This record gives sequence, C-alpha cells and structure tokens, in this order.
Amino acid sequence: MEDTLIYNKKISKVMNNINQVMIGKQDVAILSLVALLAEGHVLLEDVPGVGKTMLVRTLAKSLDCDFKRIQFTPDLLPSDVTGVSIYNPQKMEFEFRGGPILGNIVLADEINRTSPKTQSALLEGMEEKNVTADGNTIKLARPFFVMATQNPVEYEGTYPLPEAQLDRFLLKLKMGYPSMQDELTMLERTSRSHPIDTIEPVMTKLELIALQEEVKEVYVDENVQQYIVNLTRETRNHEHIFLGVSPRGSIALMNAAKAFAFIHDRDFVLPDDVKYLAPYVMAHRIILNSEANYEGKTAEEVIATLVKNAYIPIRKDF
Repeated sequence: MEDTLIYNKKISKVMNNINQVMIGKQDVAILSLVALLAEGHVLLEDVPGVGKTMLVRTLAKSLDCDFKRIQFTPDLLPSDVTGVSIYNPQKMEFEFRGGPILGNIVLADEINRTSPKTQSALLEGMEEKNVTADGNTIKLARPFFVMATQNPVEYEGTYPLPEAQLDRFLLKLKMGYPSMQDELTMLERTSRSHPIDTIEPVMTKLELIALQEEVKEVYVDENVQQYIVNLTRETRNHEHIFLGVSPRGSIALMNAAKAFAFIHDRDFVLPDDVKYLAPYVMAHRIILNSEANYEGKTAEEVIATLVKNAYIPIRKDF
C-alpha cells in the first residue's frame, strides 16, 4: 500500500516513521494502526530477531503518549504489572505506586514467558479497561493500547495463552523473515546508527483519541454486517473447527473493518475490507478439531478457505 492511500496526514506521518525503521513490513504496520484506531490490541507472534519489539518501539515513539514496557519473565508477579502499595513512614500510610499497565502504549514483551496468573493481570486491563490492585479498581486512561510479542509456543520455557485470553486480542500478526533485498537495505541503514534514534513524535494523545472517535462513525451497511455474521457463524459449523468464533469476534471484525476503511479514506466499510481482515481477526479465535490437526492444517488456512468460499454481498455502490 502506498502512502497516498492513507487518509489522515497524521497517520501518513506515523507510517513514514515506521517505514524508516521497518523494511518491507508496511502491511503489518497498517494492521497495527488498524488495531490502534479501533481501540483493540495486537499479538505479534514470530521467531526472535525479526523486528517485533522494534515495530512497537517505533509506533510508541511516533505517538506523544505515555509509553511503558513490561519484560515478561517466569518470576514476574501480577503486582509488577498492576502496581503495589508502599508504606510511606512520613505520612504513616500506604501509597499506591502504579505499574506499567497504567501507560497509554504498553509493550508486553514475550508475554508467553510468564505464568498464566501474571498474564491475567494484563489481560484484565485489555478487556475491562481497568485493573484491580490491592482491592481497588483503577480505570485506565485513554488511549490504552497493548502490543504483545510472543515467541512460538513450541519453544522451551513458554506458557501458551489460553483461547479465552487470545480472544482479547483484536489481531494476531506475524512478521516473517525479510526478503534478501530488504535485509540488505536493513544492513545499510543500521551500519552507523539505528533509524529509531531519529524518530520524533508526530501525533498527540488528543489527536489520537479524536481519530479513534472518528473511526466509530464509519458506516457499516446491514448487508456487510450480515456478511460478518455469516463468516463467524460458518466457523461454528465448519467440519475442521472444534470451537468457532464467538460474538466478540464478530464485533472485533466489524471494528477492525471500520478502522481499515478509515485509513483508506472511506467513511463506509466494503466487503473486501472484511475479507482481507478476517484471517487476522478470526484465526486465533478458533480451535481446530483432531482431524484438521492430523491433516496438518493451520487455523489461518482454514479461515482463508472459509472466506474464499463465502458469499460476498454485492450492491451497486460497492
């Protein structure tokens, strides 16, 4: 996608920042912005060293928001995420010190390397927009955006996220290895200094919130809504799927499509938007049955086939 397709000038500047640092990852960058504008969250899963953390850092530096990073380790405690009360001897009372989850842009690095109990402390905030610490409920400030990175679960020393927790992520993305030319360009750009060192903020917190509000006003025709529901219902009756997409998945797909349309200078959603986004929104929300696993099928392949065969509503203005 070319920058001329980006709707807002501020979004174009964010994309330009990301393109300075990330070579050949424009699709992943746009999808990350889709989640940000839709007020969702992203799970980046791939092998180490392909740029997962660098993408999050670049996005965070481009936004004039409070950025926090959580490095997940096996010994991390839930209070290390949410915060803890510390006794102040001068005031003779406990004072709450907020944890990194109280930031605006939160990088949850290697989320699958900590225990499920600690994972839940982060995922509560992602879903409820508030966290519980020392018996008190703390509302998270807008904007609140989590990009979590994860190494593949077959690597030793990881705690795979349960399906109910995966469902909290709007999109699940993979970076993939760069092409040979992209890798050569990467070497050239980083030979003396890293491009991320020159990145400056190009969007304020209030501007980001304003864009998120505009995305909510994007129109979704009832035929497109029917298309979304048909796709999710198909997953519940598919021969290779044991557990299909929940109604939360239908809402997530609609919200992602609205943000995708907004980025592409439209105030309405096309069926093609839904078709493009469906694998990123739906694949991590399903569980394949034993037959599909035996045949070596992946969730992405099953969703891609389902979307390919689904009926697409057609109207004259589409």
